[in-house]
Amino acid sequence: MAELTTFARPYAKAAFAFALDKGELSKWSEMLALAAVVCEDRAFRAALTNPALTAEQQAQAVIDVCADKLTEGGREFFQALALNKRLVLIPEVSKLYEALKADQEQSAEVQVISAFELSSSEQEQLAQSLKTRLKRSITMSCIVDKTLIGGLIIRAGDMVIDGSVRGKLAKMAEAIHS
Repeated sequence: MAELTTFARPYAKAAFAFALDKGELSKWSEMLALAAVVCEDRAFRAALTNPALTAEQQAQAVIDVCADKLTEGGREFFQALALNKRLVLIPEVSKLYEALKADQEQSAEVQVISAFELSSSEQEQLAQSLKTRLKRSITMSCIVDKTLIGGLIIRAGDMVIDGSVRGKLAKMAEAIHS
């Protein structure tokens, strides 16, 4: 996984810099997300790793499937990935690109997992607190997980705040056993 990220990072940075320069951050986000979904398909991934196909044929396969969503820059980007035998990195490139885009736009996607459904006022209050703490605009999604017993787990990028009863019990058990 770390190796994929290492190889994908320069391509994500290049795509981001190009999109930022052209004022096409959202367009590139759409192109990369579509290509990532396509490349995660098992049959399509097999075609991308088929040594019988040339780099041009592999790039053309991605371009053909994503045709109506691609800009000229997008086509050239996928051709460059193909020439360097890196088309399989598209899902990771897309993920890294989205992180760069979120950083640029000062936004964060936050996932809140709770034991019970949060009311709209609780969601608003939590979103405001997270916005203040992270110093970013927040897009929040809420998931109910009855196994938590009570409390919340909040995920924002690499940050995880575990305020669940299950998490506290696990920490207590670990402290007792150590």
